[in-house]
Formats: sequence, structure tokens, C-alpha cells
Amino acid sequence: MSEKKRKSDVLNAVEKIKAVEEKARGIIHDAREKKASKIIQDAYEEVKKIKESNLNEARKKAEEKKKAIIQSASKEAEKIKKESEEDAARISQKAEAVMSKTVEEVAEKIKHFFEGGKL
Repeated sequence: MSEKKRKSDVLNAVEKIKAVEEKARGIIHDAREKKASKIIQDAYEEVKKIKESNLNEARKKAEEKKKAIIQSASKEAEKIKKESEEDAARISQKAEAVMSKTVEEVAEKIKHFFEGGKL
């Protein structure tokens, strides 16, 4: 019986070893899943930070471009306004000169008419 008992003890020991090994595999598997999950979570957080940083940088650059465009447009508008004012002044001077000459001619014709002449 001692041999049977020894075989039984050995079988029990082997079964216990298999159970412990199975339990160890389960623990290792769980640890790997948790580690993988943690790695995935960390990667997601890192991507989120990078994305936010890139968005902030893009917003900053867009704002700078917007300011540059507005500044350039303001300068161009001021230049056009100045040119328009200069053109208006030139036209006004020419019109004044022409108007004075025309008024003199019309006055002369009216004077001539009242003196008995024809238009």
C-alpha cells in the first residue's frame, strides 16, 4: 500500500502543481491584460496631450496669420484711401479751374447778350 499511497501522493502533488501552474498562468494572463490596458491608456493620454498641443499651436499660428492679414489689409486700405483723397483733390482743382473758365465764358456771353448781341 505504501506504493499506492506514494502514487496517490504523487498524483495529488502533480494535480496540485498543475492547479498552481494554471492559477499562475491565469495571474500572468491577467497581469499582461492589465499591463496592456495600462499601456493603451497611457498611449491614449499621450495622444490626447499631443493632439491638444498641436491644436493649440495651430490656433496660435492661425491667429498670427489672421493678425498679419488684417494688418496688411489695413495698410492697403489706408494707402488706397490716401490715393483716393489725392485723386479727389486733383479732380477738384481741375474742376475748379475749368469751372472758373466756364463761368467767365458764360458771364461774357450774358454780357454780350444784354448789350444786344446774340448768343
